[in-house]
Amino acid sequence: MTDSAHSEYLATRHFGALDGLRCLSIVPVVWHHSTPRPLPGLLGKGPAGVDLFFCISGFLITTLLLREKSRTGQVALSGFYARRALRILPLYYAVLLSYVAFAVLLPASAAQRAHFFHTLPYYASFTANWFADFGVAYPILFSFAWSLCVEEQFYAFWPWLVRSLSKRGALLAMLTLLTCDAAAERGFSSTLLPTGSLALRIVTSFAAPIGLGAILALGLDVPRGFALLARVLGHAWSAPLALALVIALLVWPSAPLFGFQLALTALVGACVIRERHGLARPLRARAVSYVGRVSYGLYLLNLTAIGLIRRAFPDHISSSVFVFTLSFPLALVLAALSHRYFEAPFLRYSVRFRVTQRSSTKSA
Repeated sequence: MTDSAHSEYLATRHFGALDGLRCLSIVPVVWHHSTPRPLPGLLGKGPAGVDLFFCISGFLITTLLLREKSRTGQVALSGFYARRALRILPLYYAVLLSYVAFAVLLPASAAQRAHFFHTLPYYASFTANWFADFGVAYPILFSFAWSLCVEEQFYAFWPWLVRSLSKRGALLAMLTLLTCDAAAERGFSSTLLPTGSLALRIVTSFAAPIGLGAILALGLDVPRGFALLARVLGHAWSAPLALALVIALLVWPSAPLFGFQLALTALVGACVIRERHGLARPLRARAVSYVGRVSYGLYLLNLTAIGLIRRAFPDHISSSVFVFTLSFPLALVLAALSHRYFEAPFLRYSVRFRVTQRSSTKSA
């Protein structure tokens, strides 16, 4: 049974439930951006959606790299980076240019304007999370790009390690990175990484959920790891239970962050180990899946929609529910148009950079 389940897992090209999880990721992020100030309790936990995005990304990227290496004996880095560039960069730079146009129209004395143009080279080079000053008292234009910087930095080094190391070596490398990040976060490396130093900012900029997603992929790729994880995450009830645990940790005020990130990893694992799990139907629903498929555009364009709604209805700026209710469908329309008419040609072209498969696969 386990061997058969592992073979089915390895043959699955598209994990349908992950589109649903992306939907669960982006909705709270848009809600968070719609609020005029941080909210208490569960309503203020919108940024947690980014952690789920990170975990999904770490899992998928690592899975793609491992399977390519298994099929061909290597990882074609040029093809990987070409596909990632065609997926991410066109819309990213198009939106960044729109923010440039917006900033130009601001008064020359506006602090936002000066901050944006000072930070623009860092946004353009995906290094804003290292060099930008986010500790200012006024709203920062394009500040959401920090998470995309984290993603691109992960892409910069992880494929090289997966190509060069064995699976065990890659696992040890990621565990080492997570340990160094945790130690730096807690000040255990203050001698080597002084408080406020660039070195400390670079080390602590790594997102643990990406690493946990990568570890999940490494574990599921081998029969023994799959069997061990399937004992806990391979039941029909595993996914609903993992989601309940995620929600419980969000509600718990003093919940440990790493425990929450582990729960997110368990949720992702429970949704990919078997296709027929307890959350399969809602996560694979057409509307939910579609929101997940266009979530990248939603992430980049939701603040544009929110800004338009706030300008159209200035008397309701302080109403998070009002702003979210109107801005989310507008952002979805913008993302849908972008996905169909702007991103699609680049995605079709990226097919040329796929590695030829040498084994039959199943499309989930």
